[in-house]
Amino acid sequence: MTNPILNFIISPAHADTVGATAQQGSSLSFLVIFAVFFIFIYFAVWRPQSKRAKEQQAMLGSIAKGDEVLTVGGLLGRISKLNDQYMTLTIANNVDIVMQKSAVSSVLPKGTLKSIE
Repeated sequence: MTNPILNFIISPAHADTVGATAQQGSSLSFLVIFAVFFIFIYFAVWRPQSKRAKEQQAMLGSIAKGDEVLTVGGLLGRISKLNDQYMTLTIANNVDIVMQKSAVSSVLPKGTLKSIE
């Protein structure tokens, strides 16, 4: 028995019509399985990833000066300056660092930094 993928690409020659109709059925079932696989990948991977990316972009667009944030590196701080791509984050008294806005993991509720200290 030959490989079904190879049969899909290069159809074998058959002397009778019964074999030819059987081959058509197997290629049709292969296409159906292939379509179901892509539908599964779309709903299991692409759609949730796209949704998370949109939520991240909305969160980055809504941050403002004075917000308390958590960065992907685990730093907690308050935003003191904000540009299009960069922000200045105050992590302690007189300690400011410049970071990319995309490094923000989440926006914390107001007063979180005071409750931790």
